Amino acid sequence: MLELRPNCERCDKDLPPNATNAMICSFECTFCTSCAANVLNNYWPNCGGNLTVRPIRPASLLQQYPASLKRVVKKDS
Repeated sequence: MLELRPNCERCDKDLPPNATNAMICSFECTFCTSCAANVLNNYWPNCGGNLTVRPIRPASLLQQYPASLKRVVKKDS
């Protein structure tokens, strides 16, 4: 199950499970579209891969498959 982290790992902006402005890498690192485009150039050097739009989890499935509550912040990214 894809871990839906609740925030941008760079600026700590809230990114709820239905956020359309969330980007993700293949290691599930999560960023807002602003940080992804303007700071990271849609490339995440930790894994060497690109960032892509994070899928949303429909509200009807959140109770059975909840999003993560663990906030990750990497200010030096």
